[in-house]
Amino acid sequence: MSNGSFVTAFILTGLPHAPALDAPLFGAFLVIYVLTVLGNLLILLVIRVDSHLHTPMYSFLTNLSFIDMWLSTVTVPKMLMTLVSPSGRAISFHSCVAQLYFFHFLGSTECFLYTVMSYDRYLAISYPLRYTSMMSGRACALLAIGTWLSGSLHSAVQTILTFHLPYCGPNRIQHYFCDAPPILKLACADTSANEMVIFVNIGVVASGCFLLIVLSYVSIVCSILRIRTSEGRRRAFQTCASHCIVVLCFFGPGLFIYLRPGSRDAVDGVVAIFYTTLTPLFNPVVYTLRNKEVKKALLKLKNGSVFSQGKSSRKVRCG
Repeated sequence: MSNGSFVTAFILTGLPHAPALDAPLFGAFLVIYVLTVLGNLLILLVIRVDSHLHTPMYSFLTNLSFIDMWLSTVTVPKMLMTLVSPSGRAISFHSCVAQLYFFHFLGSTECFLYTVMSYDRYLAISYPLRYTSMMSGRACALLAIGTWLSGSLHSAVQTILTFHLPYCGPNRIQHYFCDAPPILKLACADTSANEMVIFVNIGVVASGCFLLIVLSYVSIVCSILRIRTSEGRRRAFQTCASHCIVVLCFFGPGLFIYLRPGSRDAVDGVVAIFYTTLTPLFNPVVYTLRNKEVKKALLKLKNGSVFSQGKSSRKVRCG
């Protein structure tokens, strides 16, 4: 990327903490990362082999688990390296570009995916008789592909805006991974226009998605309240509870960091932990512990009976 930069590598300062906490933090985040990868792999396996889960809802959940697994992989291993030794804090210029791109690519794709999932739940609860035709395999596949393409475009904008500026020193990034706000502070040029464009870009995407999700759930609640039986209302609320929990865990920290005036490095680093390490772990836990169908599929997987069913139906309805 020819931007007149003199910096060939950056130094990640990591999380603010006392040196004595290096080993405990390394152990804690290593366990979280391993559980995140294994948990999301388990969700992918269960949905893949159990034919009862070959529906649009679980197809979107497959995309979510895949994103969470890689979103954690983009940031956590490098953070672990910064905790092991001072040399692990260094990251080359091009590696920093790649990390920022894939972080925003996966993060914005997840943002769009949550919006699509709320729309799916809206159709399932508000139009149960027409749901199958409205959320057909083709429609489901197009929505899923659209989230990935939109995420890629959004991330490309963030990356180009950040790295077309010259960087001639200093090179210490006050964060544990390469993200736009702390990197822009190191640019040898006026960044006010870039910060404003990034702020508006992220603001429009995040706020727009969150608003659409809220509107979907307002409509969902209205539809649920029209259900005559209390058991029907309870089951409808349970269907959406898991999605609501992970949406709040994802959007809360992100909106706090990117959509507020000013920046506090220490606070931002701690808050970022929630959506880079903990939210990817929450998703498989929430969808496993609160979802009866997934728990039932896990029991079948444990007993081995799910594989015989999986052979009879290998095709997922949605791409």
